Amino acid sequence: MPEGDSVHKLARRLDRSLLGRTVARSDLRVPRLATRDLAGRAVLEHATHGKHLLTRFSGGVTLHSHLLMDGEWSVTRPGRRLPQRLQPDVRVVLETTEGSTAWGLRLHQLDLVATAEESRLVGHLGPDLLHDDLDVAEAVRRLRADPQVPLVSAMLDQTRVAGLGNLWANELAFILGRSPWTPVGEVDVERLVTLAARALRHSALVPGAYQVTTGTGRRGESHWVAGRQRRPCLRCGTTVQMVDEITNDPANRRTWWCPHCQPGPSRPSS
Repeated sequence: MPEGDSVHKLARRLDRSLLGRTVARSDLRVPRLATRDLAGRAVLEHATHGKHLLTRFSGGVTLHSHLLMDGEWSVTRPGRRLPQRLQPDVRVVLETTEGSTAWGLRLHQLDLVATAEESRLVGHLGPDLLHDDLDVAEAVRRLRADPQVPLVSAMLDQTRVAGLGNLWANELAFILGRSPWTPVGEVDVERLVTLAARALRHSALVPGAYQVTTGTGRRGESHWVAGRQRRPCLRCGTTVQMVDEITNDPANRRTWWCPHCQPGPSRPSS
């Protein structure tokens, strides 16, 4: 699942191909946007808020997309197009006057709004951990608003802080040395926000550091607990545990933890 750092890196990649260029042809392949045309508009910016991508065009128009679990954007060079087998998944086509084309695939959330009205789509989100103007105090306040919510569930709630997905929520709980089910009110939330912001920025901005949480990119050693069920903890050797997600509950996704390094409550029985 894409996380805040994933979308930030995507935005910078799209910048390299599209920023400042004019759309020659657009094709929005969702029924409610099918008649809208972006031709003649210049791409001004690819902004992000958490996991949301906001492509801003001249004339005060923004194309909003969310990758959810499997969405993606791809860019082809002039004269190239995506393979035919991928065409049924295409939801957006933006061909520039220079010939390069951006393709949005499996975009389950797609909106076209006035740039001045973007808050309709992202205004409910908490502070973005990757923004330079991150309001740490507001992020702390939101995380503390319901102190009994489990730590990992609180981090996954995008209305509290925006940008953390399942990988980072699990890895940060390990780094903090707390059980994923520790009530967030019992955690040093200021430290959590500072650590999360630093980790996401490092992942998004430092070459070779993308979602490496242990400091080493060696195969099988880049994460402390995520994806390491039934394998020894890299710190203490205890077997890493995993419980499956609760179906249709975004606050309770697949959870990994080391029982020795992360003491505290276990997952409540359902």
